[in-house]
Amino acid sequence: MTQEQTQINEDLTTVISELVSRETENPPGNERRVAEFIYEWLTERDINATLVREPYGNRPQVAARVGDGDPTVVLNGHIDVVPAGNRDEWSHPPYAAEIDDKSLYGRGSADMKTGVGVGMKALVDLKESVESDDLAGSLVFQAAIGEETAEPGTKTLLKQGYDGDYGVVLEPTGMRTATSEKGLAWYEITVTGEPSHASRPDQGDNAITNARPVLDALEDYNDRIGDREDDLVGQAYATVTRIEAGTKENVVPEDAVITVDRRFLPSESAKQLDDEIDELLAEVEANHGIETSWRRTRTYESAAIDIDSPLGKVFREKSAEHADVSMEPWGVKASTDVRNFVNDADIEAITWGPGDLSQAHTYDEHVNLADATTGLRTLKAALRELLDQSSDR
Repeated sequence: MTQEQTQINEDLTTVISELVSRETENPPGNERRVAEFIYEWLTERDINATLVREPYGNRPQVAARVGDGDPTVVLNGHIDVVPAGNRDEWSHPPYAAEIDDKSLYGRGSADMKTGVGVGMKALVDLKESVESDDLAGSLVFQAAIGEETAEPGTKTLLKQGYDGDYGVVLEPTGMRTATSEKGLAWYEITVTGEPSHASRPDQGDNAITNARPVLDALEDYNDRIGDREDDLVGQAYATVTRIEAGTKENVVPEDAVITVDRRFLPSESAKQLDDEIDELLAEVEANHGIETSWRRTRTYESAAIDIDSPLGKVFREKSAEHADVSMEPWGVKASTDVRNFVNDADIEAITWGPGDLSQAHTYDEHVNLADATTGLRTLKAALRELLDQSSDR
């Protein structure tokens, strides 16, 4: 059955609409209204759900469980969204959850409230089979806060015991199965100068001028690491994304701050990146006599599991069967909370979900509702296969 022939699941559409219509922008972190909605929706359907008030009391998360046997599959989604930006740029209001030509529009519709809704609906739909022992094992559902700003939402839920044997992070991958993902580290490099009046520039030491050899060194660094490649997630990058300097038009700036976006591979680590930045700046300082300092402001670690893991194989097979998606091994170039499963909790986990990742953070973000329905059907088929395989062991 093709996506175009798929009958849209109206219950799922209603859930997605309810999630999208509740604004959960982060920053500042407005997830509470959606967390409370999810909690009430699940408890009304006799699901054992909990509002978890850690790590922040005013930003609750949701954890729910069906069944108590082994193995346990964890369905994870984040409920925060990036700010909608200039509302005038939207053809459909960002929190109206309007449907136009079988697509639902709104901030978070793709990233990733459709995935959250699919996880909620799968939990309810499979509840009877799990609790009657028609399916072995159990299911855990997580609605996490703070993913957009690298906060410890998912990490906290895993530490609280809402963990399992397998994890599925329901980000929009077009239902391709990602067994690895790139890491992301942001660096702020401060280049020091000496302020003076711009009418006497020789009296000062212009930090912008001092920044030039740093920028040149960063460009060379990006060229060098471009040779580092991973079969699934592509090459490494170090991209200068921002330069800030100066306080007034007629003042020679005493500091220039360079922001670097470093995308790194599963074979690299944040510690390795730190050492490379240290070495780069030490060489610039020695050759040009300037002072610099740096700090890593945010980190999403890279993560990877075996491409032939049982979890990955099942999701590739079911996605090909139900959604005509390629079975080729694949990795996601963005960063997700799958790293918390793989790196922090040592849980075999994938990134997988309906929707188009290119819609994330865009104006007029939207999701195809037939795609969402196909995603729900595929997810349930994969979960049944995982639990059936386990019950036969």
